[in-house]
Amino acid sequence: MSYNTFGHMFRVTTWGESHGPAIGCVIDGCPPRIPLDVGDIQPWLDRRRPGQSKFTTQRQEADQVEILSGVFEGQTTGTPISLMIRNTDQRSRDYGDIATRYRPGHADVAYDTKYGIRDYRGGGRSSARETAMRVAAGAVARKVLGAGVHIRGAMVQVGPHGIDRARLDWAQVNTNPLFCPDPQALPVWEAYLADIRKKGSSIGAVIEVVAEGVPAGLGAPIYGKLDSDLAMALMSINAVKGVEIGEGFAAASLTGEENADPMRMENGQLRFASNHAGGVLGGISTGQPLVARFAVKPTSSILTPVPSVTREGENVDVMTKGRHDPCVGIRAVPVGEAMMACVLADHLLRHRGQAGS
Repeated sequence: MSYNTFGHMFRVTTWGESHGPAIGCVIDGCPPRIPLDVGDIQPWLDRRRPGQSKFTTQRQEADQVEILSGVFEGQTTGTPISLMIRNTDQRSRDYGDIATRYRPGHADVAYDTKYGIRDYRGGGRSSARETAMRVAAGAVARKVLGAGVHIRGAMVQVGPHGIDRARLDWAQVNTNPLFCPDPQALPVWEAYLADIRKKGSSIGAVIEVVAEGVPAGLGAPIYGKLDSDLAMALMSINAVKGVEIGEGFAAASLTGEENADPMRMENGQLRFASNHAGGVLGGISTGQPLVARFAVKPTSSILTPVPSVTREGENVDVMTKGRHDPCVGIRAVPVGEAMMACVLADHLLRHRGQAGS
């Protein structure tokens, strides 16, 4: 029971550490005869890849994925798909000073308490490096879902600076390194992050992920709810401290009339006048866009000394060296998209198994 696997019908197991020779994943349950090659996976990994701007870690990893099994003559075979990315730019010496020191905000003390041993090189298994394989698995999940389901994410807040939703333009997201959908917010964010980076500090962010074209009927009552599985998947991403679906916490300030999503029949089709529910009612998709947001805390690796302790119980101040993201939320955008894709693929296959196509 090591809990390195998520999903039921579409199951993903990730393996590897930040400074090990490679990271990888095994995807089980992918249906056969789906066209798949490296070209279907690599573009999504390139969006997450480190070192692409001054606002992310300068670790240089090509993140070139290799397909080791489960694909033959350009199609999935129905057997486990094994994917691997070789680590090529580890600098383990950067972490020698914290071999016995617990970094505040990191999982160091928790891992040591649980296992009695930890890989201090870049955080080992707790490193965000692991999320590259989630993105790879998400690429396969998108192929399972098909072209009719469109998943996209954006950063909608950096520190105290949010976007103006009246200016939200999804076409802007992939034109800038911050995945910003508001062209007027972008220069504000860039100046703010440049100052944060110069100070050797970090800041948090909020990411929004939307899936359109999701069929109605995915999910199950009580313990198989689509939104609860999505919340779990997003919450499992490194540094995520909060998840909301639809209006989320804002729903607490709405009246019943304001929060309701009115329905009418138009040309024989059920139509909703709003989407406060975020595309899910009773844990089951309604056919409306599935909307989720998650909050990412500031990167714990900062250059400011912070009080901590050593493994031996000595009081010390810890300053983390190395190459780190001043805002880890930036590269969390493609990760959030991938987790949405994996959850939807899993629920699509579950639905087929219970209710048919």
